[in-house]
Amino acid sequence: MAKNKHKTKKSFAKRVKVTGKGKVVSKHTNRSHLAHNKSTKQKRHLKKDNVMTKSSLKPLKYAL
Repeated sequence: MAKNKHKTKKSFAKRVKVTGKGKVVSKHTNRSHLAHNKSTKQKRHLKKDNVMTKSSLKPLKYAL
């Protein structure tokens, strides 16, 4: 059994979801307000989920 267990960072865990294959998915930012300055295409693309890259997850691997 592992000696050092890390607690889950709940604030991070609420914002992301781990898929069945282990990818980490979150919502795109910049969608909440000031939408009239953004193009329709930009707003449409921000609707989709954001798959986080491995490099951006490295410092956060103990958060989940």
